Amino acid sequence: MVKPIHTTNCFDTFIRVAEDCPARSGEEPPARAGRPTVAALQYAMIAGAPYRYTSDDVIFATSAQGRELGAKATKSEKNAARAAFFSRGQACMRASGLGKRYGWGVHADREGRIAIYAVDSDRYQVLSRDSRLTQTRAMRSKRK
Repeated sequence: MVKPIHTTNCFDTFIRVAEDCPARSGEEPPARAGRPTVAALQYAMIAGAPYRYTSDDVIFATSAQGRELGAKATKSEKNAARAAFFSRGQACMRASGLGKRYGWGVHADREGRIAIYAVDSDRYQVLSRDSRLTQTRAMRSKRK
């Protein structure tokens, strides 16, 4: 029996920052205890290569399972680990600290590749008003 594959990818979508996001501009997520956080890893990956990766690529690469594979893993090992990871539902970029805490909106293009934009940038404002995009928000950090 083949397990279904779940996805976090979205298309033609803009994820605005959460309503309770404390950042008024895009902030680079800091390291914690000398190690990068998941948000810092996501930031580095997306900011370094806008529109290169899909949400699934970023979520998997920055997960514990993705980081444990290492550079020496074969393509088949990586594919098997990724299939196992996405055989269960995963949190999407709406749950990322980038939009919840650090002031970054996430734009997914028609191919599902993503880029981030600071909440105080002109591009963020344009994307947040684009009626052709599905508009959503990052998840709130606190309940109402």
